[in-house]
Amino acid sequence: QIFNQHNAEAPNLEPAFHRMAQMEPNLDHDVSWFLLPSYWAKMVVALISFLCFANSYDGDFVFDDSEAIINNKDLRAETPLGDLWYHDFWGSKLSSNTSHKSYRPLTVLTFRINYLFAGGFYPVGFHVINIILHCTISVLMVDVFSILLGGLQFSNKGRRLNLAPKSSLLAALLFAVHPVHTECVAGIVGRADLLCALFFLLSFLGYCKAFKENKEGHTFSLFWVLVSVVLGAIAMLCKEQGITILGLNAVFDALVINKINLLELIQKLLYKDKSLESAGLLRKGLLFRIALLMCGGAGILYIRWRIMGTGPPAFTEVDNPASFADSLFVRAINYNYYYSLNAWLLLCPWWLCFDWSMGCIPLIKSVSDWRIIALAALWFCLIGLICQALCSEDSHKRRILTLGLGFLIIPFLPASNLFFRVGFVVAERVIYLPSIGYCILFTYGFSLLSKQAKKKKILAVAVLGILLINVMRCALRSSQWRSEEQLFRSALSVCPLNAKVHYNVGKNLADKGNQSAAIKYYREAVRLNPKYVHAMNNLGNILKERNELHEAEELLSLAVQIQPDFAAAWMNLGIVQNSLRRFEEAEQSYWTAIKHRKKYPDCYYNLGRLYADLNRHIDALNAWRNATVLKPEHSLAWNNMIILLDNTGNLAQAEAVGREALELIPNDHSLMFSLANVLGKSQKYKESEALFLKAIKANPNAASYHGNLAVLYHRWGNLDLAKKHYEVSLKLDPMAPGTKENYNLLRRKLEQLQKKGG
Repeated sequence: QIFNQHNAEAPNLEPAFHRMAQMEPNLDHDVSWFLLPSYWAKMVVALISFLCFANSYDGDFVFDDSEAIINNKDLRAETPLGDLWYHDFWGSKLSSNTSHKSYRPLTVLTFRINYLFAGGFYPVGFHVINIILHCTISVLMVDVFSILLGGLQFSNKGRRLNLAPKSSLLAALLFAVHPVHTECVAGIVGRADLLCALFFLLSFLGYCKAFKENKEGHTFSLFWVLVSVVLGAIAMLCKEQGITILGLNAVFDALVINKINLLELIQKLLYKDKSLESAGLLRKGLLFRIALLMCGGAGILYIRWRIMGTGPPAFTEVDNPASFADSLFVRAINYNYYYSLNAWLLLCPWWLCFDWSMGCIPLIKSVSDWRIIALAALWFCLIGLICQALCSEDSHKRRILTLGLGFLIIPFLPASNLFFRVGFVVAERVIYLPSIGYCILFTYGFSLLSKQAKKKKILAVAVLGILLINVMRCALRSSQWRSEEQLFRSALSVCPLNAKVHYNVGKNLADKGNQSAAIKYYREAVRLNPKYVHAMNNLGNILKERNELHEAEELLSLAVQIQPDFAAAWMNLGIVQNSLRRFEEAEQSYWTAIKHRKKYPDCYYNLGRLYADLNRHIDALNAWRNATVLKPEHSLAWNNMIILLDNTGNLAQAEAVGREALELIPNDHSLMFSLANVLGKSQKYKESEALFLKAIKANPNAASYHGNLAVLYHRWGNLDLAKKHYEVSLKLDPMAPGTKENYNLLRRKLEQLQKKGG
């Protein structure tokens, strides 16, 4: 459907419009840069953006990827697709009080498709999609910057004028190679930002497509305006920032389509001037389109709020300390300092970190703090740009500066703490979209310098140098995102005061078995943040394994004192108390853990071990049964049930439990071994032999498997096979308990048989 609105004051509209287009300044006249056909420009941008991040294609799952992908049940086929619409980004129910409230079902859907096609958790496919998305977005930026820098004007034949090919190429290259984008591209969780940006840009281009110039006058297509709203909704279903495109479309409409002078409009509104139509407010259906955008945005937000169910997520002080400050002054001054840090990351993206929380940026608590200078510098620049955007007599300058500031600020608003508390201090991923505004301002600044410079080639070489440095920085940063070890260690020099950085380095070392080095980093994490309960828990676990039980108990007791509902710390405290033979306290700790986490199979397993040590066999069996009900693949719980029933002479019950376990976990060799022992004692030698051999095939280097099979053959009378497996067992473990004695008995029996035979 097309709406036509004729301007009564300009009956000869086409020639008038055409003359206006010719008078519009062309930014490319002042830019000393390469002029390429559109196709080649897009090819160059695609190639360079690919080169920046290509080395991340075979990286691991790192940092948040574990929770959002590996541990997210929404990716697996057994989870109904419909559940994605009621779960958050991490797979938790949105209605839960513990939900992060990040509603990004379309992003999770792409992860699920990745998982389906890869046949499992293989990171290559996930990384390749991210790289392709960034290349696609960078190519789209050529068209977007062409409109933002060159305007949206048409000839009398309907062709766009003033494409600004040089300026748009430069701006697109700046965007493509910006190192701050590395987290979004090299980190798989950054898919949310990439998909959001893709539909964000498509929404903008769709909105631009709504406007044409023909011989009948100014027109707009209602269809494309509605398509733009739908694409904005899709962008928001990928990440929350996507909704801001509707506001930017309205700004673009007012400034570029209607050519409104904001300062003039503000003055007319302040003085209640009734001639608003002359300011362009009512021309070309602007109010109607803004009403559509507002209604669309309000509808999307309402649906989002209804799905979310409860209030905003509950973040902790370590996530965003400024938001918990009692003083409004402290909150305001620190929020503004965070804005200046984001601006600095756009200007000089050299110091990059995967996490900026937990003391990385200490709070500013007084005006004597030297960091106040950063705030002053930020607002000095912003106020200067805003004044130029409002007051400049050059309409072209006003338009570009206002659009640049709009694209810089509006997409950043959801992360600004102005409307609601966010769960981070600084996050590089959230400035993926605002970097569009930075690229506009940089390119316009370059054009102004080029206009004044006598040696324009030197200026062009300097910009080429910046691009080259950024390409190298992207490649270096991408390589750091390839593994957790490199990523975490790279943060030590950027955020040495960040307890989470030390914690993650320690955890990575502990996972690799380097406990001594891990202890050092865990201790530093606790020193930097004395309330860091997760670091205390992990450090306590390592100390427990090293039999340093008293210090482990102190740490775990402190952790549960700081966070009384920390179920894992309660369970680990119970394990330590059990090792210290303080059984009543251990039992109480286990039950406290279960109280705070009702579905806790590992805790039921450890409780069962406690009861077994106390010879409370019925209680032990019940606890292990609870563990297997909550987690049917809990092999240790099944094994302990079989062994306890076997040791107490309940062979029939042990056999039944063993068969039930193997039906659920058919390839578990330890279960085969335990059931084989029971069957051997029940004189079911053939079936027992088959299970022993199957277990040995799965784990040929287990000395006990060969030793117990040898005992079976010994009982069965297959003495040669018994001798063979005794020898294999002793070769694998010369100190295997009982095996040497049984082997010596067998040898004496064989010698006696030989003598009788002789």
